[in-house]
Amino acid sequence: QSQRRGPRHDMAPEIAAAVGFVSSLLRTRGCVSEQQLRVFSGALREALTEHYKHHWFPEKPFKGSGYRCIRINHKMDPIISKAASQIGLSLPQLYQLLPSELTLWVDPYEVSYRIGEDGSICVLYEATAAKAVSSYGMLTCKNQLMLGRTSPSKNYIMTVSS
Repeated sequence: QSQRRGPRHDMAPEIAAAVGFVSSLLRTRGCVSEQQLRVFSGALREALTEHYKHHWFPEKPFKGSGYRCIRINHKMDPIISKAASQIGLSLPQLYQLLPSELTLWVDPYEVSYRIGEDGSICVLYEATAAKAVSSYGMLTCKNQLMLGRTSPSKNYIMTVSS
């Protein structure tokens, strides 16, 4: 993996943050072995890399945000269920292990999540690279969901380490 591809066209840190987060949710329930978690993490990393391949725009980080959004809303995200099938986890098992309402945004320079429809949005990963692109006035997946709120959300920064 060469770092000579220009100013951050590599999505590895963002995908690593997303994969680490979902894996940690599975780990906390204690029903999945470390070996299974490694296989799941590898499968999810590959699936996300392939899924985002033509939908990653570091120069316009919010372009394609809805496409890259991982969503569990009483319906399992197909990318997560595909990776989970690699370790023999069924859909009912996944629903027991993961939150019934989870939104995970994987964007260039930022990965964030929300558990529940009215939960706070928490940042998992934020790049220190200067964002030269203005995001004011753009409707991202996150902004659209926040528009319908009656009270302002509280943002907490939460970091997850592996």
